[in-house]
Amino acid sequence: MKESIVQKKSFDFSLKIIHLYKKLQEEKEFIISRQILRSGTSIGANVEEALAGQSKKDFIAKMSISSKEARETKYWLRLLKESELTNLNVDNLINDIHELIRILTSIVKTSQESLTKN
Repeated sequence: MKESIVQKKSFDFSLKIIHLYKKLQEEKEFIISRQILRSGTSIGANVEEALAGQSKKDFIAKMSISSKEARETKYWLRLLKESELTNLNVDNLINDIHELIRILTSIVKTSQESLTKN
């Protein structure tokens, strides 16, 4: 089965988050780095679960969780940037997370509309 766009983008984003986490750990930033690692990798994990969902409602629930995790990750990235705890540039990650949020929001809305039509 071919990998979906959201599946690929969320997996690639998770890899970037892991690399950011490693760099932050090297800089002795432990609190926010763990939060970003947890929420940032959870996005793709929930997408994977959604794609294996047992029902349309299950699919929507997992994609909704993925969307919430994406929003949480955006929060931690913004906090990291604005707090100036590091000199690492996270602008590309913030752009990536905005794109993921748009995709996930669209998937959830479309799926919910499809469910209510049936």
